[in-house]
Amino acid sequence: MHLERGKKPESYLKYTRTKIKAIIAGILILLLIVIFSISVGPVNIPPDCVVKTLLGYSLNENWDSIIWSIRLPEVVAGIVAGVALSIAGVAMQSILRNPLGEPYTLGISNAAAFGAAFSVMFLSSGTIGEGIVILNPYLTTIVAFLFSLLATGMILVVARYRASSPEVMILAGVAFGSLFVAARMFLEYFANDIQLASIIFWTFGDLSRASWDEIGIITVATILISLFFFSHRWSFNAIDAGDETAHSLGVDVKRVRLLGMVAASFLAAVVTSFLGVIGFVGLVAPHMVRRIIGDDNRFLIPGSCVTGAIMLVSSDTVARTILAPTVLPVSILTAFLGVPMFLYLLLKGW
Repeated sequence: MHLERGKKPESYLKYTRTKIKAIIAGILILLLIVIFSISVGPVNIPPDCVVKTLLGYSLNENWDSIIWSIRLPEVVAGIVAGVALSIAGVAMQSILRNPLGEPYTLGISNAAAFGAAFSVMFLSSGTIGEGIVILNPYLTTIVAFLFSLLATGMILVVARYRASSPEVMILAGVAFGSLFVAARMFLEYFANDIQLASIIFWTFGDLSRASWDEIGIITVATILISLFFFSHRWSFNAIDAGDETAHSLGVDVKRVRLLGMVAASFLAAVVTSFLGVIGFVGLVAPHMVRRIIGDDNRFLIPGSCVTGAIMLVSSDTVARTILAPTVLPVSILTAFLGVPMFLYLLLKGW
C-alpha cells in the first residue's frame, strides 16, 4: 500500500514526537530547578513564594530584593551561559566530527581568558574595589573574542596542513590552550596586586558576577548565534556523515566549518569575558542528549541547549550550598562532572 503524496509514515511521526517530548520534559525540569535554585541560600524562601514573586506579587520586601537583585540574575546567567556553551560544543563536535570538540578542550576558552586578562592589565578595562568591576565590558569582550579567534585560526591553519584531521585539530587545540594558559601566567607574574586579583578573578567561572546589562549582552549574542546554528542544522547533519557526503549534497563544507568555528569562538569569548572560564559544559551536555535523542541536529541542538542550562544552573546551586556560607566557583563543579566524561571518551576511543 503506497503512502499518499506528502504524508509522513507513522513511524517517523512517532520518532519525532518522542524527541520533542524529551526536549519538553527537559524544559519542565529546568523550570523546577530554577525555582529550587532561587529558593535556597542563606535565606531560604518557600518555592511557592518564589513563584508568586516572579509573577509580580510582592510578599516580602527582603525576599523581593533577594530574588530580583541577587538570585534571579545568577540563575538567568546560568541558563544563558549553559545554552551558549552547549550550542558551541555541539556545533564544534559536528564541525570537527570529533566528540571531544568544545571551546574548553580546544583551548578557545583559555584564549578568551587570556584576552580578558590582557584587556584588564593593559587596557584598564577592569578594576577591584568591593568586588571586581568591568569598566568597559564591550572592550573586554572584543579583546577576548580577538584572542579566541586567533586560537581558532591557529587550529585551522595546523589542520589545513594535516588534511583537517579531527584528531589533529583536537590535539592542536590542547596545545594552543596550554600556550595561552602559559601566556596568562606570564602576565600574572608581572602584574601588580590589583591587576593580579582581577586576572585571577577571571580564571574562576562565577555566575554571580554578571549584572543585568552583561546578561543582556550574553543573551543577545546567544540568541543570534543559536539561530545561526539551528538554521544550519541540515548542513551539520550532512557534515556528520563525512565531508564527501556533505559536498555531494551541496554543502559548502569549508564555509560552514569556518563560520561555525568563528561563531562558536564568539560565544565562548562573550561568556568567558563576563563569567570567566567555565569548562566541560559544551562537552558533557551534547553527549548526555545524544544518549537520549540521537545525533539528529534538529533535536540535538535544542536538546543540548536545555541540558546545558540544567547542568550549569544545577552546578551553581550546589556550588552555593554545599559548603555554605562559603560559595564555590561554578567552574569547580562543572570540572568535577566534565573530567570523568572526558576520560571516558578517551578510554572508549571516541
